[in-house]
Amino acid sequence: MSRPKKRIIISGGGTGGHIFPAIAIADSLKKRLGDPEILFIGAKGRMEMGKVPAAGYPIKGLWISGIQRRLTLKNLSFPFKLISSLMKARKIIKKFKPDVAIGTGGYASGPMLRVASRKGIPSLIQEQNSFPGITNRILSRTVDTICVAFEGMEKHFPASRIVITGNPVRKDIIELKGKKEKGLGFFDLDKDLQTILIIGGSQGARSINLAFANQLEEILEEDVQIIWQCGAMFYDSAKGIQGSIAASKAGRVKIFDFISNMDFAYAVADMVISRAGAIAISELCIAGNPLILIPLPGAAEDHQTKNAMALQDKDAAILLRDDKLDTDLAGTLITLLKDEEKQKLMRSNIRSLARPEATEKIIDEIIKLLDR
Repeated sequence: MSRPKKRIIISGGGTGGHIFPAIAIADSLKKRLGDPEILFIGAKGRMEMGKVPAAGYPIKGLWISGIQRRLTLKNLSFPFKLISSLMKARKIIKKFKPDVAIGTGGYASGPMLRVASRKGIPSLIQEQNSFPGITNRILSRTVDTICVAFEGMEKHFPASRIVITGNPVRKDIIELKGKKEKGLGFFDLDKDLQTILIIGGSQGARSINLAFANQLEEILEEDVQIIWQCGAMFYDSAKGIQGSIAASKAGRVKIFDFISNMDFAYAVADMVISRAGAIAISELCIAGNPLILIPLPGAAEDHQTKNAMALQDKDAAILLRDDKLDTDLAGTLITLLKDEEKQKLMRSNIRSLARPEATEKIIDEIIKLLDR
C-alpha cells in the first residue's frame, strides 16, 4: 500500500529574501518526499502572490501587513487585519490538514505559524538574518525548530530549538557551471567585455539606482557592459537615462525591472554590486563574484552592515556605505575593475564562505518533524 502524500504549508513573503528561500525549500521537499502536497500562504498584495504561482505552487493570501514604525493611521487597521488573518489561517489549516508548517519570515507567516503551533502541528521557522524580525522572534516561543544562518542566535531564540543550517539557495544558483555561454546569449552580451551586475534587491534600491544613473557614463568609459536590475519603480527612469546617452554606450546597458534567471546573471558577471541582505550574500558566496556590498541604511540592528563587514574582514567583499554612493561608487568600481589580483583574492575568499548544502540541512530538520 502506498503511503499518503505529506501535506505541507509554507508561509513567507514580502521580499525576495523571504520568498526565494521558501521556494527553494519547497522544490527540495518535492524531490525528497515524492511529490507532497504543498500550499503557500502569503500576504495579499505582496510580491509572493505573483512569484509563488510562477514557480508552480498554489498560494492563498491573508489580509495582513506590518506595524509602521512611525505614528500613522495605517496602524489603526492592524488589529482588524490580524484578527482576520488568524481566522482565515484557522480555516485553511482545518481544511488542508498540514503535517508540518514552515515559515520563512514576512507578515503572513505570523498568523499561520501561530495557529499551526497552537494546534500541535509540527512547525519550523527559518531565519535568514543575524538579527531576526519581530515575527520570527514571537514565533520562536512556540515553534519546534528554528533554522538559522548565523552563530550566536541564542540571544534572540531559545537555544534548545536552534539548528545552524545556513540559508537556502535556489538550486539553479548552486549549479552555475556551464551556464556562462547561455547567459551571454540570454542577455545579448559581448563575450569580450567585462560584465557588471547591479542588483538593489528584488524590488530595486532607489539610492543605488540614482547614484549609478548619475555615474553611468563615467563607468561606461571603461571596457564594460552592465546588467542593471533596477526594480519596477525605477524602470522607466532607467530606460530614459539609457536613451539619453550615445547609442554606442547605451547598447552596453541591459536594464531589467526584475531578473528571473539570476543563475545566468551570476554566471556571466565579472563583478557584482549588491545590497547586503542575508539571502543575497548566501547566493553571492556560492556564485563567487568579486563584490561591492552597499548595506541598506536603517535595516534592523544595522544587520546588513554587519553582514557586509563580516565579508570585508575576510577580504571577500568591499563595503561601500550608502551615504558615500554619490561620490565613491564609480571610483570604487573602476579601481576594482583594474585590480586583477584583488579580484582573484576576493573570488577565492568568498567561495570559501559558501554553504551550498544549507537547503538539504533544512529539509533534514523538516523530515525529522514529519517522522515524529
